[in-house]
Amino acid sequence: MEKKHQNIALKAMANIVFSSRWLQAPLYLGLIVAQAVYVYHFGVELTHLVQHTQTVTENEIMLIVLGLIDVVMIANLLLMVIVGGYETFVSRLYLEGDPDQPEWLEHVNAGTMKVKLSMALIGISSIHLLKTFIEAPNLTEQTMMWQVIIHMTFVFSAMAMAYTNKLMEASAH
Repeated sequence: MEKKHQNIALKAMANIVFSSRWLQAPLYLGLIVAQAVYVYHFGVELTHLVQHTQTVTENEIMLIVLGLIDVVMIANLLLMVIVGGYETFVSRLYLEGDPDQPEWLEHVNAGTMKVKLSMALIGISSIHLLKTFIEAPNLTEQTMMWQVIIHMTFVFSAMAMAYTNKLMEASAH
């Protein structure tokens, strides 16, 4: 009889632990709100570009466009975290057969998510680095050096994560 009560208690505890994944759902909703803020920011920047087309220089256009690309890449990063994270850690999205299902979602797991996110961060960092090089005459060498170091840290971290993920997948098969 005591073993039966212990099994019931263990089962209840397992259910509570497993159900705790739903505590993450509000976090994903918050990221959706953050994505809406980025959409608004994109609209503001695009409106600024269009309204000042006659007066902005080519360098200013390039910097504004790089800013727009940066916003899009961050929004893509948010989307990967929202959709992939929800699917991986909270609940299935049941998109099988939906023609709009992202291809990468079919084989998403925590390891591939880390690699995809690190690649997105490298893309965002690359945009910032390009902006830095365009603005180089206005920046100190030390500022540029640190941005390159940070970017290369992202690159090496992504390579290490991808290699580790590859090793883990190989040992699983």
